[in-house]
Amino acid sequence: MSAAGDRLQDVARRAALALPGVSHGYPFTPALDVYKVVGKVFLIVTDDPDEQIVTVKCEPEHGRAHVHAHASITPGRYLDKRHWISLGPGPGITERLVTDAVEDSYDLVVERLPGRDRPRAR
Repeated sequence: MSAAGDRLQDVARRAALALPGVSHGYPFTPALDVYKVVGKVFLIVTDDPDEQIVTVKCEPEHGRAHVHAHASITPGRYLDKRHWISLGPGPGITERLVTDAVEDSYDLVVERLPGRDRPRAR
């Protein structure tokens, strides 16, 4: 079952908040809910009702595969198009896909942190 836009965003928020060491806020604009781990961004939820997307960090080859496999996944909005993808509602965009994308993004950020700064394993 595909996730509608508001549900897609809620799933992404819940997945992010379930991870250790996560904080969030609106540092750029009230329309962008930004999730960080140790000060590093791993998820942006766009609060615009006309553009219900979530943007996550990903490995370039995984990003390209997602973009080719799903019409509603595009290179990252607002960010480096090689390392970020944006997911919108559409066919094949399931809650599991959104949760996996958020967790993978978090893991990419955490693995690049110095060992002393990494949150406890999830």
